[in-house]
Amino acid sequence: MKDKYLHVAVGVIKDNNNNILISLRHDSAHQGGLWEFPGGKVETDESVEQALKRELKEELGISVHELFPLIQIKHHYPDLNVLLDVLTVTRFSGLAKGCEGQEIKWVTSEQLASYSFPKANAPIIAASKLPAEYAILNAAELPVLLKNLQTMLDNGIKLIQARIMPLSAIDISSFIEAAMPLCQKRNAYLLLNSAVKNIRQIKVDGIHLTSRDLLMLKQRPAGFSWVAASCHNMKELKHAENIGADFAVLAPVLPTRTHPGAATLGWDAFKSLIKEVNIPVFALGGMQKEYKQIAQSSGAQGIAGITCFLA
Repeated sequence: MKDKYLHVAVGVIKDNNNNILISLRHDSAHQGGLWEFPGGKVETDESVEQALKRELKEELGISVHELFPLIQIKHHYPDLNVLLDVLTVTRFSGLAKGCEGQEIKWVTSEQLASYSFPKANAPIIAASKLPAEYAILNAAELPVLLKNLQTMLDNGIKLIQARIMPLSAIDISSFIEAAMPLCQKRNAYLLLNSAVKNIRQIKVDGIHLTSRDLLMLKQRPAGFSWVAASCHNMKELKHAENIGADFAVLAPVLPTRTHPGAATLGWDAFKSLIKEVNIPVFALGGMQKEYKQIAQSSGAQGIAGITCFLA
């Protein structure tokens, strides 16, 4: 017998300053006394979008005009199974208020960690903090590496993985010394690929685990604000979720110029795989900027790539 789930539409509502609205659950409610992202039950005759618009009008007095999928989560509480369909709301009208007597607050994504949420909301917090584009900076001579980093930052990229394994220790040190201030100035996160030697001695924002390094771990590596993982199948995705990775990259979705004949997942298989895990996932392989909406409509956080963010 399949588990029965309470299907809930959830909204990550952002204002013009990118602040996020949260509300306090009534003490008498399930998971009462904790903060949440607003929303409510999807009725049998409703789409997720219709349900969220109705709930936000009833709860907050706002009319939603623009929204898109963010993440889907299945969570098992001891007394309840929930299926959370989470959408980002980027345009609405009306002044948000607690129409049902609930306390509401506008907070920054970084402030979310200061509030207590139901356990099922942890992936939503990660997804709400992540951008929709994840750039991969491939190893090159140091001047080219820094030039490409600057181009990515100028293009508005806020999340970057440095794959600089072939560089010498001196060049790696020089790159980090120059790159971290550049990223901090633009409020961008810099992650290092786990294959970089002596990575734990290098101060960056996070680590991106190769699939090999991922499967060797039994728990989340300590000391990093962000932990990401490269995945190619369900086993790797589930392992990334189980060790507490913040997000994953799933590849290859489409053919690439470097491996045109390699087997690919395609969008349908990609969508089926990521529906089974409760962490944000980026689509990688053959991505172009215009594929971002396709990826998000398939349930992805967004797209990851190398050359598409250097144009």
